[in-house]
Amino acid sequence: MSEVYSQLLAQRRQKILELVLNNPLLVDSLLEPEKKLNDSQVEQVAQQKQLLVDTILLLHAADIADILESMPEEARQAVWQIIPVENRGRILVEASETVWESLIECMSDKQTLQAIAPLDLDDQAWLSRFLSRDLTGKLLTGLEPKQRARILQLIGKDRGGVAQVMDFNIITVRPNVTLGVVQRYLRHLKKIHNGTDKIFIIDHQNQLLGELLLTDILLHTPAAQVLDVMNPHPVTFQLDEQAENAASAFERYNLISAAVTDGEGKLIGRIAIEDIIDLVNQENENNIRKMGGIREEEDVFAPVAKSVRNRWAWLALNLCTAFVASRVIGLFENTIAHLVALATLMPIVAGIGGNTGNQTITMIVRALALHQIEPSNFSFLFLREIGVALINGILWGGVMGGITYLMYHNLALSGVMMLAMVLNLLLAAFMGVMIPLIMTKLKRDPAIGSSVLITATTDTGGFFIFLGLATLFLLH
Repeated sequence: MSEVYSQLLAQRRQKILELVLNNPLLVDSLLEPEKKLNDSQVEQVAQQKQLLVDTILLLHAADIADILESMPEEARQAVWQIIPVENRGRILVEASETVWESLIECMSDKQTLQAIAPLDLDDQAWLSRFLSRDLTGKLLTGLEPKQRARILQLIGKDRGGVAQVMDFNIITVRPNVTLGVVQRYLRHLKKIHNGTDKIFIIDHQNQLLGELLLTDILLHTPAAQVLDVMNPHPVTFQLDEQAENAASAFERYNLISAAVTDGEGKLIGRIAIEDIIDLVNQENENNIRKMGGIREEEDVFAPVAKSVRNRWAWLALNLCTAFVASRVIGLFENTIAHLVALATLMPIVAGIGGNTGNQTITMIVRALALHQIEPSNFSFLFLREIGVALINGILWGGVMGGITYLMYHNLALSGVMMLAMVLNLLLAAFMGVMIPLIMTKLKRDPAIGSSVLITATTDTGGFFIFLGLATLFLLH
């Protein structure tokens, strides 16, 4: 994106947000067209509405979706009213799932079908997962039998599978034609979909035989046969494979597009790099939410009541772990009463442990996502993290031990501080490895709430280790 266009986009975005967020009368009139206004208000609202419409129509669907996600729910629904129904489908495809409910709740079934109708089959299949069964039935009824069969094939698949990122925008030719014929065929099509770097070679039974790069069509003589130029061993994916595996393969092999086949090797569709990028961005966002104990579907502008329902479970767990940590401190009330300095040093031990645990757990979750952890290398990774924690513990424990001595002139206390930091960092590294692995073993997403669990562990463990050592070495 050029700097000039970026600046222009930022200006238009700012203009739309200012128009909507600073003019409650405009929002009210869009949500309630029947609301009565005086003459001056009618003229003012009409001007603002026209300016809003003119600005929005200059934007790409992805930019409109981004602006809608930046608005509170009421303002979002107001802007949604002025977007033509035929343009809404593309915006819905570009918008994140977190704002879907607020966008479609004010649309009738007829409007929803009108919005989805102009979209490609793969986009219709993706959106149909969020529609009611009745509305999905109406959508399928209006399609041709072949199109209906394709969408049904995708609807029943796992949302984390290749079907999530597949499209049907493929170009196919037979192996027994020349490149000159292929060139004339491409010119006859007059359009090539985004992300097309190759065409696929199939037989009469739709069996995938290979792929032919567009660059090969240009660089070889037109008299050459497709069979002689094509790649007979392309990278392919099956419909039931995980989309994450496809994303890894795209990165590993520098793919722009790849074929999707069924169990018998028949060509179904393709995956394009643009869909892989969308998938990776979505997964990154979801993982950030999960690690904080926030549901994927939560909208930053969702009503308070809905956000409370989405977050209460992890907060309840956090409260329980905090209560356990407080009881651990309670076990050592006598120790703290004899040496008040312990109360000021406890948070340091717990805090450094929590930071180490989060660093470890981030590395392990990423390695699991990239399928880098295997039984053969687990012991190496485990010992590596323990080694890193041990060195950091000795280093920063020594620093903090020195600072403690300078503050309190108590050599035993500084030694306890150092040893407690070393032990808590080792505990943090151990749990940072084990928590995601146990979650994976239980067939749960290792990113879900991992930061909450590691913080609870290092807080409780850190308090117990520090106060326990202080009781052993400072009171006797």
